[in-house]
Amino acid sequence: MTSHTRPQLRDYVALTKPRITWLILMSTAIGCLFGTRPDFTWIVLFHTLAGTGLLASGTAALNQWYEWDADALMRRTRNRPIPGGRMPRTHALVFGIALAIAGFLQLALGVNLLSAALGLFTLASYLLLYTPLKRRSPHSTTVGAIPGAMPPMIGYAAATGQLTAEAWALFAILFLWQFPHFYSIAWMYRDDYASAGIRMLPVVEPDGASTARHILFTSLLLIPVSLAPTFLGMTGNLYLYGALAAGTLFFYASYRVASEKTVARARKVLLASVVYLPVLYGLMLIDR
Repeated sequence: MTSHTRPQLRDYVALTKPRITWLILMSTAIGCLFGTRPDFTWIVLFHTLAGTGLLASGTAALNQWYEWDADALMRRTRNRPIPGGRMPRTHALVFGIALAIAGFLQLALGVNLLSAALGLFTLASYLLLYTPLKRRSPHSTTVGAIPGAMPPMIGYAAATGQLTAEAWALFAILFLWQFPHFYSIAWMYRDDYASAGIRMLPVVEPDGASTARHILFTSLLLIPVSLAPTFLGMTGNLYLYGALAAGTLFFYASYRVASEKTVARARKVLLASVVYLPVLYGLMLIDR
């Protein structure tokens, strides 16, 4: 990388991982909308999404700054702005810090301190715990699922200024959803992860048996947990039956990968996970 490198706008956008940020914002909005009170205003939702989006984008940029050497060793990430030689690391560092500070301040000043504190916890636990643990233990997935499930908590806290059972129910759904989602990705790209020294479960136990068990168990547990919003009075029977049907189909995809243990089946689980969450959120909004 030369001193004359001039990052383009698209490289800065790539640092923010917009596809992941979109999912984060969707989960944050769900939390915020379920926490609405009579004095709720749409400006609160705007500040919540803007602040969370900035924090998430800053976290993504700082993650790529930290993991640039591992990214350079994996085929699916080696063309990212830093390992691809299009951006100096210092640019990514400054960019990530600036976004994170802006996001924290927007939540703290435009919403409330609780949502800002939760956002800061999400950033810190992702960068300081999950990211370095990836090269040390396959349990990093479990640790990473905690900050990964925080967006609806941030949204709920933004709307109410507190965390109740409803917020924790949304957290639990997103927490469990991540395991089949990310284990299927890890299975599909286990050779990439192995070459970078990232100790994902399919790398440590390459026969796939333990990965399949984790996918199967968490997708099964997700079914009753996903019904919690109805039992807490957040949704009605439409959501109840829809969530039960969606969860059963998701579990079926997990069952197939546990039976066959192939990359093709892992890809089907990934696809099922990508469809499942928006469907579940859509049912929540329809049947609030």
